[in-house]
Amino acid sequence: MKMNKFFILGTLILILTWGGPLPRLSSSVFYAHMLMHMLVVAVAAPLIALGLPPIKKDSLLTAPIPASMVELIVVWGWHAPWLHHLARHQMAGFILEQTMFILCGVWVWYSSLINKAQGVIGLLLTSMHMTFLGALVSLSPRPLYQHHGPGTISLLLDQQIGGSIMLIIGGLSYLGGGVWLTLKILKERPYEKMG
Repeated sequence: MKMNKFFILGTLILILTWGGPLPRLSSSVFYAHMLMHMLVVAVAAPLIALGLPPIKKDSLLTAPIPASMVELIVVWGWHAPWLHHLARHQMAGFILEQTMFILCGVWVWYSSLINKAQGVIGLLLTSMHMTFLGALVSLSPRPLYQHHGPGTISLLLDQQIGGSIMLIIGGLSYLGGGVWLTLKILKERPYEKMG
């Protein structure tokens, strides 16, 4: 099977994200962890999904709304303070978190690309929960996560930057995907003249 350029690009982004400085930095810098999270689910995952071969719509793999709900549970769960701490300070937690992020991310994007009408809803739901979580984290009046901190900025500022990264990159990526799918649907099925 010939590898698709999107799949290759998405895989390269994953390799650079996981093999670069972000995993090491993420144990003490909150915004590094959030940047890594967004590179996985909002950049690499859609590219990998674009590179996968299409399958029949009658499959759980092509159910964008359930995929979005599972991703909501996974993302919000891993942002609970104790699970977040586990992922930042234990290799097993980090591997489990990142594996769940990429699998859920690819599932949401892939199912949305196959089942476009429901995909618009799934991507917009994901955009909303990413934006909401990012806003909660960035607008919190106190640090939600206890970690060593970067030393040059406060824990709260570190958290605010991280929440803003999630809010902007996550929100825009999924919103942009929903708008793009809507335009594709309209192009494939133009409105018929009324009357």
